[in-house]
Amino acid sequence: MARFELKLPKMGESVAEATITNWLKEVGDTIQMDEAVLEIATDKVDSEVPSEVSGVLVEKLFQKDDLVQVGQTVAIIETEQVVTGEIVKETISQVSEPAAVTEVLKTVEAAKDYVAASNAPSKQDFSHSEKFFSPLVRNIAREEGISITELERISGSGSDGRVTKNDILDYIINRTNATKTVVQTPIAPVDVHQEVQRAEVQQQVEAHSNTQSVATPIAKPVQEPTKQTAQKAAPVSVNGQDEIIEMDRMRKLISGYMIQSIQTSAHVQSFIEVDVTSIWDWREKNKNAFEKREGEKLTFTPIFMEIVAKALKDFPMMNISVEGDYIIKKKNINLGMAAALSNGNLIVPVIKNADQLNLLGMAKAVNDLAFRAKNNQLKPDDIQGGTYTVTNVGTFGSVFGTPIINQPQVGILALGAIRKVPAVIETAEGDFIGIRKKMFLSHSYDHRVVDGALGGSFIKRIAEYLEAFDENRTI
Repeated sequence: MARFELKLPKMGESVAEATITNWLKEVGDTIQMDEAVLEIATDKVDSEVPSEVSGVLVEKLFQKDDLVQVGQTVAIIETEQVVTGEIVKETISQVSEPAAVTEVLKTVEAAKDYVAASNAPSKQDFSHSEKFFSPLVRNIAREEGISITELERISGSGSDGRVTKNDILDYIINRTNATKTVVQTPIAPVDVHQEVQRAEVQQQVEAHSNTQSVATPIAKPVQEPTKQTAQKAAPVSVNGQDEIIEMDRMRKLISGYMIQSIQTSAHVQSFIEVDVTSIWDWREKNKNAFEKREGEKLTFTPIFMEIVAKALKDFPMMNISVEGDYIIKKKNINLGMAAALSNGNLIVPVIKNADQLNLLGMAKAVNDLAFRAKNNQLKPDDIQGGTYTVTNVGTFGSVFGTPIINQPQVGILALGAIRKVPAVIETAEGDFIGIRKKMFLSHSYDHRVVDGALGGSFIKRIAEYLEAFDENRTI
């Protein structure tokens, strides 16, 4: 028999931890290779953790709702095969000096216990926070006695508003000097005394922290402490007949993202009406043959996504992100598409390198992501790396909408419902009124870095491509 350690796998470049939401196997259950053992949830997506071996589950090291770091062992599986590392024990047990071997094993076990005790988390628990904090930030908070409520109030300067090491070190200094008046002049914006204090705090924290070392940050002006607001109490029904429903985990995350986006970007919108009669007629002519040949439906979404990717190549400054005072111009065009989850919430899976796909490839990518989103089968990598987002509000009957930007992107396009409307048709013989298929496009963009000329020109180019769609093209 051998014991295999099932570890929490890496789930994307920005995912460092996950919460266990459900154990699918109990101690004593038989597990097959690649069979799911537990379900986890990150701030990005929910997924399952499969077993890499066949065997019997003999120990669960974490319980439901526990927060686990990537790479930590979550369970022990007993297998029939010899696993690397167990060979050493089996070989040692066969040598001719059992007494010496016993002493060695005792020393090894004692060392393991010491390491486990050294790495044990302090009493301060941040696992119930809806916000993401890196292991380094949490360790600093524990060392300085910062509570979870206090930590959540710190304004973050990192990606998606996350609290960085610099942010928490600045906060510690400001909290220490809360009773002092700090005066900054235009000649010397950096308080040298505070920078020395900050360096001392950083050295003390790093001396006691068990996390990996990171580069020393560049000195910057000390930020003013954020305003602390009173914690809202749970609502109380006045007449006793109202139903009070707590948001589920996904809705809380969405709520936080939406508020953070509005507080970050200067949202502005441009609208344009598009005649999509040619696209409507082409789809009607080809949808049955496509479904018969490919075994899946041909929707309008891949057509629109193909054209958006084409327009982004024409306007590369719409395919950017913002990090502080810097603009990052993206090389790849990765289109996010808002999709419905089984519980009614929305998620944004990403079509990578969308500009390199033809219409057939785009249709298959759209259908695959939509299916896996509805069946909770998305992987963390499926929802990362987006550079621009498209949402189809017309699915719910909306004529147009004003979508909120998916940070740190700078634009999002909403597709309105396609309607039959009377329209003026211009011909060589004169103008006349006819029935056309039309829709509104709504473009929300970040006015910090995208002005009206660029935002308006981009949506106008999309409209031109849609109206020039070739009815004779093949798929």
